[in-house]
Amino acid sequence: MLISNAYAQAAGAADPTGGLMGLLPMILMFVVIWFLMIRPQMKRAKEHKALVAALAKGDEVLTQGGVAGRVTQVGDSFVHVEIADNVVILIKKESVGNVLPKGTLKSA
Repeated sequence: MLISNAYAQAAGAADPTGGLMGLLPMILMFVVIWFLMIRPQMKRAKEHKALVAALAKGDEVLTQGGVAGRVTQVGDSFVHVEIADNVVILIKKESVGNVLPKGTLKSA
């Protein structure tokens, strides 16, 4: 015959450390993702929460949409921002992206 028969070989002994070694790359990937992505994101969220909690009347802010203005009134979840003379908009506190240094709007 031209084709030889293929027979199944007997199963080898089970390696007790094989399961742990198989999970090691997954564990390492999770650790790397934690330190490179999740942890910095949590830190930024904590800083933003502190920034929003510290908003006060007279602060000059920049919204996430790019609108700059001065805080005229702070409520529980909304902020009144004056973007021009006698033009006041109402925005959600969480949409404040940055607090600008005092006097920034006068120089613009």
